[in-house]
Amino acid sequence: MFGDNLGLAVRYADILADIGVRRGLIGPREVSRLWERHLLNCGVLAELVPEGAVVHDVGSGGGLPGIPLALVRPDLRITLVEPLLRRTTFLDEVVRELGLDHVEVLRGRAEEVRGSIASDVVTARAVAPLSRLAGWGLPLLRSGGEMLALKGDTAAAELQESEADLRKLGAVGWDVVQVGEGIVDPLTTVVRVRMGEVVRPPARGARKAARNGRTGAKGSTRGGRSGRRG
Repeated sequence: MFGDNLGLAVRYADILADIGVRRGLIGPREVSRLWERHLLNCGVLAELVPEGAVVHDVGSGGGLPGIPLALVRPDLRITLVEPLLRRTTFLDEVVRELGLDHVEVLRGRAEEVRGSIASDVVTARAVAPLSRLAGWGLPLLRSGGEMLALKGDTAAAELQESEADLRKLGAVGWDVVQVGEGIVDPLTTVVRVRMGEVVRPPARGARKAARNGRTGAKGSTRGGRSGRRG
């Protein structure tokens, strides 16, 4: 699955098993199942991501699913979004170590960067319940973009409970899909949510110019009235 990047995937697994455990980014019990439970489980998400997409991995933690996805799909432009300094420090080190030129690390919360990005795909794994995750992830999407949330056995139930929230946030479609046939067992379960039409507010400079334009128009009117009175 990793093709020419298999060596980099092995190196990433080694980093997780060593530094990742020592810094508390992954549990010691996970080391023996890093490949099937983490790298492969996340890498198969590539089946759902369109070619050349701009991807934001929300709450990236130790880089899951963003880094395995980047290793499988070097055509993607991926940003790992993570609020905690110790985690972003780790992610910066991994990205440099693996030479992933198409991956960036952004320290911050998803709600802090909304309005400044328009992503094709937002990914997340084990970050929060779907209703809360949607509030963070969907506002980062462009029109027609998709949020891909890796979930377990509760996926269908979470989706059903979150439908009203998804509609309020502008989603127009959602389903539960499984990926990784022939690669992982059990299959990776993903909640896929598609965003509707997004109308973004103008940039700050444009809003300021618009306000100045309205102020100028009022000033001209007042001036005209003074002239008529004179």
